[in-house]
Amino acid sequence: MSEIIELARRAREASYALADASRATKDAALRAMAAALRDNTDAIVAANAVDVAAAREAGTPESTVDRLALNPARVDGMAAGLEQLAGLTDPVGEVVRGYTLPNGLELRQVRVPFGVVGIIYEARPNVTADAAGICLKSGNAVLLRGSSSAAESNTAIIGVLRDAAAACGLPADVIQGVATDRAAVKELMQARGLVDVLIPRGGAGLIQTVVGESSVPVIETGVGNCHVYIDADADLDLGLEILLNSKTQRPSVCNAAESLLVHSAVADEFLARALPALAEAGVTVHGDPAVVAAGKDVVAATEEDFGTEYNSLDLSAAVVDSLEDAVQHIRRYSSGHTEAIITRSQSAARRFTQAVDSAAVVVNASTRFTDGGEFGFGAEIGISTQKLHARGPMGLPEMTSTKYIVIGDGQIRT
Repeated sequence: MSEIIELARRAREASYALADASRATKDAALRAMAAALRDNTDAIVAANAVDVAAAREAGTPESTVDRLALNPARVDGMAAGLEQLAGLTDPVGEVVRGYTLPNGLELRQVRVPFGVVGIIYEARPNVTADAAGICLKSGNAVLLRGSSSAAESNTAIIGVLRDAAAACGLPADVIQGVATDRAAVKELMQARGLVDVLIPRGGAGLIQTVVGESSVPVIETGVGNCHVYIDADADLDLGLEILLNSKTQRPSVCNAAESLLVHSAVADEFLARALPALAEAGVTVHGDPAVVAAGKDVVAATEEDFGTEYNSLDLSAAVVDSLEDAVQHIRRYSSGHTEAIITRSQSAARRFTQAVDSAAVVVNASTRFTDGGEFGFGAEIGISTQKLHARGPMGLPEMTSTKYIVIGDGQIRT
């Protein structure tokens, strides 16, 4: 039996015990895991320092190093996320719908765990704690395959979490790490029957590989080519503030804005203010001819620029002649993550939210709010851009399936 199949088999056995665990047991485990992270902060940060040093030696871009790096404050944030999960309602057993049929049968649809979840992710070791916590709270055993660049960090975090879960009476194998070599991940993707669902988190290449090669069902977490559209009726002060926050507050994450669209009616006034402000913030603007003409430091945009998730201080920009043109641009280039409109017009806001088909459509607010924590879900497993049962930030309910419970008193079908 291969190592991956053995890990998956152990996860399956652990999932049965976890499915039977009470909310009190799971919440106690989450709080113990949070305390253990804090108690082992020095060891976790030391392990992470090895990964960060190796990444810098390999010439890794600083935006990626930022996602990789841990410090005491980030470890404390991971712990706080687990504590927040402990305070949330347990989705397992929730009745989605229930009623009595005309023949007297009592029908209930209730939430149940998937069973075993495999998560394949890149760079960010905080995902290790978030994913383990969400899976545990929702009753799922988890197989965590992080990137080789975070191997030392993930090994340290997983060891701490496993010990804490076991100390609370749960099988340690509800949380397991998977080797980072390609053969291991390929075997994980083929472990249908032992692994119930795979969730890839990372760049487009990783996601496409998992979707294309996996025989295990996949929930896609997509890349974020997010747009901010400044409408003809926008409050330009508000628009500039939201644009800068969306782009610069943390440019390396998937809900950061990557593209700016400006209505031609306000383009001269808005760009005259926005381009210098973006330049002062270190942003390189890749613009269409109208944007290039408006600022001396603008780089001429290519077709590829408008479809790019930069994850850096770069921004594509274009001037459009109408809201409908903005919608058509978004439909062409968006990754389906988050799009924002800045407008004082209720009719424009209604049209934009109706016409734009993304996981989150925002009116007069930053794209950075598309996040499980900001939505009040606690830590998230990822942001799904597909259109199946989970779309947008994936919190606890999205990590469950359902089953029907049918109760009768002798009914037979005629």
